[in-house]
Amino acid sequence: VRLYRPFSKDAFVKALPATTKVISVLDRTKEPGSIGEPLYLDVVAALQGTQFANCTILSGRYGLGSKDTTPAQIVAVYQNVDKKRFTIGIDDDVTHLSLKIGPALVTTPEGTVNCKFWGLGADGTVGANKNSIKIIGDNTDMYAQAYFDYDSKKSGGVTMSHLRFGKKPIKSTYLIHRANFVACHNPAYMTKFNMVQELVDGGTFLLNCVWNKDEIAEHIPGQVKKYMYDHKINFYIINGVKIGIETGMGPTRINTILQSAFFTLTGIIPKEEANKLMKDAAQKTYGRKGEDVVKKNWAAIDAGANAFEKIEIPADWANAQDEGLEFKDKTEGTKEVLDFVNNIQNKVSAQEGNSLPVSAFKDYVDGSTPSGTAAYEKRGIAVNVPQWNPDNCIQCNFCSYVCPHGAIRPFAFTADEAAKAPEGMLTKPMTGMPDYKFGIQVSVLDCTGCGSCANVCPGMKGEKALEMKPIAEELDRQKFFDYAVKLPEKDDVVAKFKETTVKGSQFKKPLLEYSGACPGCGETPYAKLITQLFGDRMYIANATGCSSIWGNSSPSTPYTVNAKGQGPAWDNSLFEDNAEFGYGMLLAQNAIRDRLKKEVEELVEKDASVKDVAQEWLDTFSVGATNGAATDKLVAALADKTDELSKDLVKNKDFLAKKSQWIFGGDGWAYDIGFGGLDHVLASGKDINVMVFDTEVYSNTGGQSSKSTPTGAVAQFAAGGKDTGKKDLPGIAMSYGYVYVAHINMGGDMQQTVKAIAEAEAYPGPSLIIAYAPCINHGIKKGMAKAMTEEKLALQTGYWNNFRFNPLGGDKKFTLDSKEPDFTGYQDFLKGEVRYLSLGLKNPERAKALDEKNQAESQARYEHLKKLIDLYNN
Repeated sequence: VRLYRPFSKDAFVKALPATTKVISVLDRTKEPGSIGEPLYLDVVAALQGTQFANCTILSGRYGLGSKDTTPAQIVAVYQNVDKKRFTIGIDDDVTHLSLKIGPALVTTPEGTVNCKFWGLGADGTVGANKNSIKIIGDNTDMYAQAYFDYDSKKSGGVTMSHLRFGKKPIKSTYLIHRANFVACHNPAYMTKFNMVQELVDGGTFLLNCVWNKDEIAEHIPGQVKKYMYDHKINFYIINGVKIGIETGMGPTRINTILQSAFFTLTGIIPKEEANKLMKDAAQKTYGRKGEDVVKKNWAAIDAGANAFEKIEIPADWANAQDEGLEFKDKTEGTKEVLDFVNNIQNKVSAQEGNSLPVSAFKDYVDGSTPSGTAAYEKRGIAVNVPQWNPDNCIQCNFCSYVCPHGAIRPFAFTADEAAKAPEGMLTKPMTGMPDYKFGIQVSVLDCTGCGSCANVCPGMKGEKALEMKPIAEELDRQKFFDYAVKLPEKDDVVAKFKETTVKGSQFKKPLLEYSGACPGCGETPYAKLITQLFGDRMYIANATGCSSIWGNSSPSTPYTVNAKGQGPAWDNSLFEDNAEFGYGMLLAQNAIRDRLKKEVEELVEKDASVKDVAQEWLDTFSVGATNGAATDKLVAALADKTDELSKDLVKNKDFLAKKSQWIFGGDGWAYDIGFGGLDHVLASGKDINVMVFDTEVYSNTGGQSSKSTPTGAVAQFAAGGKDTGKKDLPGIAMSYGYVYVAHINMGGDMQQTVKAIAEAEAYPGPSLIIAYAPCINHGIKKGMAKAMTEEKLALQTGYWNNFRFNPLGGDKKFTLDSKEPDFTGYQDFLKGEVRYLSLGLKNPERAKALDEKNQAESQARYEHLKKLIDLYNN
């Protein structure tokens, strides 16, 4: 059925053969509460009063959750005569509706070449393969097909490109599992996924790695070696990282290098012709980023064509033993976490989640999963990771502060802890606390290699304390981090340096760690900092968008817990109603706590033995920073009480403490789709905190223009540069007079960021924080390693302004934290980002006019902010 509405009964009946006895209807939906799925019900109704009225009609479901639908499954549908209701694509061992599937079938036309490419999100693999399939389809007489399969993480996740081409039409609507050519673009995948095993006999495997032919055997798992030998696989290696650096592409952009090698190895198109076509495609794809980017891609294409080396398979590989995949059962952690990781997460992470039966999910039918499971992934995807040199370290903790993934952290070691550390762990005397040793540790396997830490490191005497080194050289240092992270947090160290400072905050465990965010992400450093300050008592309502993807990239959860088992309670709402969703959380908490407050008040009157601790709880009722400790005292005092009032309070102890309610979302939510709800919540006057990660574009869905997008920026739906300026969301919020508002920029002013966040949370009413967050969609020419530098430039040139509005500020409610901008560098700042630069390459006159308008709007905005000082301050 290709046209569902209007449903054509006559056309449908006419299409059925007269011999039809059984009709199986496949719906790609599940409608709880309905007597049947929609297409099934239409078919039943359409056949009434026709010659097919007495046919047996069976109802099936397929493709839910984007499950692949294979030829073998369709054969099973034809063979089914017993189950009136059934499903395909899953192993339903709970309601037993799934059909038994026979052997895998390949319906791809004979002679079709099947290729599969395993890439790393944002390494360009998908883009290069899109170009490859277009090149083949447009310049040969072959038919071509491509499917692209991703995991749920942002850039840095797994990508799988499925390419088919051949002389006959291709109608294979399923993914490739028997390939003639397989390429692995990230060597970390060798021990994680079964890639080579999908090759046909005599197939070709291309591995991008830094190892040479003499080293390669050490890094290939036994089962892969044996498969290569048994099936006569043609094995090639190429050092795309080295070529990327030599051609100026960088160590991670290896897409055109591998694409060039692919065309040479397969010989689909003559080498010289393929070279020209690839360069033409690169010009079209990357021209908007500037001529220098195009020329680097051309150089990469030339270099990649012959840079591969064939590895002759040794005879002893025939006897290699199966070493299994890297996802072994974990043994350290709570039972809840271990059950989830070992039974579900490991399978999904190994790209084998589709083999899990329905029963594996019985404990998670409400959608909840345990916190802290991202710590078990250890993806090891970085090319380079930071190495710490204590001699150059001033112990500022900037590196930890800006890390998007919580993969680099400062630790304070007692003398005993330092002595018991694994041999070789570096420390130095701790400034200001001589009883401790100080050390920076890196989780090498969780680092994504963005280099943001090394970028902000001030170092000492011109020498940085952090230097990016190849991951292979640093793997042995993982044990230092694993040791340090299990040690108790030092409360006296936090107290000494103050948790509301840049340095002090970083001695607290981040309760957001190892997320699926892009390397260099501008959003997660803010969210991570908030969890360090309030994570042990946080509720988070998260709008759908980038922050909901990196906040819970299935199957792992990066929000985690402290040593007491306390951590953020996180949930994801729809795009448009997130503010109301978070508001509902708050109202529910308030209702429960108000009831418990009455019980405590009653207790004060009845039980003198607990009067003091109960009164302390009442006195701190609305102060989150101190009510937690008061709650602990109250619960301890009531623990052995047998009266009904005390027993009910102890039963509801998790609800006694004042929680910190947060609403997270991006600018697409806050400025656009969710603005009505956001305005409603801010106007409520309730004690609730809103954090807006302002990337000035719809980042998660591909870069569409939002009302936060400034004038002149190129985005989807604004291909010619946005005509209108940025919405004044902070101004709208400040107009209420009772909403705390902060405009922050971590890279520009680290201390103002933590100060504003602390003030906002402490304010006993609604607060709105808008944080500038550079994004991969901006096309920062310096690269995402320089995200914090870009934030600093935005502040210095006046593109962004830092300020705070505190209704409880007395005579000084409004503080303009930004210094007077230097607008002479404004246009250079714009030209440093592809979102502004690209328009100038296509339409210089329009770009110049819009960029000048953009600057004029920023200058007017700064003048307006200076006037607010007089307006709000006495």
